Amino acid sequence: MSTPVLDVPPNFQTFLAFDYGQKRTGVAVGNRLLRTATPQATIKAEGGARMEHALARIREWQPDALVVGVPFHPDGASHDNTARARKFARQLRTRVKLSVYEVDERYSTTEALAEGAGDPDAGAACVILEQFLRSLP
Repeated sequence: MSTPVLDVPPNFQTFLAFDYGQKRTGVAVGNRLLRTATPQATIKAEGGARMEHALARIREWQPDALVVGVPFHPDGASHDNTARARKFARQLRTRVKLSVYEVDERYSTTEALAEGAGDPDAGAACVILEQFLRSLP
């Protein structure tokens, strides 16, 4: 995926991450300067309501780009939720016209729980976003 052209100096770019789940979607915000993520309240909604909550968060945070965790089986194979998370990412792309990066989120919830996350969904979103931030030059 190409690097977005942003009006913000790269070090100050802010990202909003989503850990898509069928019933809950974890949310985290972070920036390139600190390369850390902060958990936000988990979205506890499904279908169109989930998207409306996600769009409200985007309006609130005004990020430069979005990150969506995409789950895979341990061997890398896709499963039903892989397609759902990618659909969510596509819908975000068409609704907000921001760059949306997809990140392999295998073991993100396990890692969040191991780190003591009180909200495993928001914790997983932090893990996903920090993994993405570490991958940036």
